Amino acid sequence: MDLFRATCKEHNLKLTPQRIVIYTELLKSKNHPSADTLFKRVRKTFPDISFDTVNRTLLSFSKIGLATIVEGHSRTRRYDKNVDIHHHFKCLRCNSIIDFYDKAYDRLKIPDDLKKRFTVLNKRVVLEGICHKCRKNI
Repeated sequence: MDLFRATCKEHNLKLTPQRIVIYTELLKSKNHPSADTLFKRVRKTFPDISFDTVNRTLLSFSKIGLATIVEGHSRTRRYDKNVDIHHHFKCLRCNSIIDFYDKAYDRLKIPDDLKKRFTVLNKRVVLEGICHKCRKNI
């Protein structure tokens, strides 16, 4: 929570009870929750909070480096509390997202033609397939 407080202060983001609860719920999650999942959890503490408040807060957290948005092919944004360099495996059956670490992927070279056209700010690899739990049920 010290990092949370310091980062919010650094970015002039007011420490409200709602933001603290949203961040706490994100930290407690064992997976990559959607804004809707966190909204349902936060409503237990703040019954009158709106989905829009939770969603905008999570987007703010991602902009200041307290969370990342896990890109996927679904319409639902999923959030990651782990801001360390890592990659994801997405199961195409159960939609679970699993973190993994790999130094070779961390060192992927940006193609020269992309470097000329774009400013790459980070690299993430997303592998898709069938997770070990779903594979057992095939």
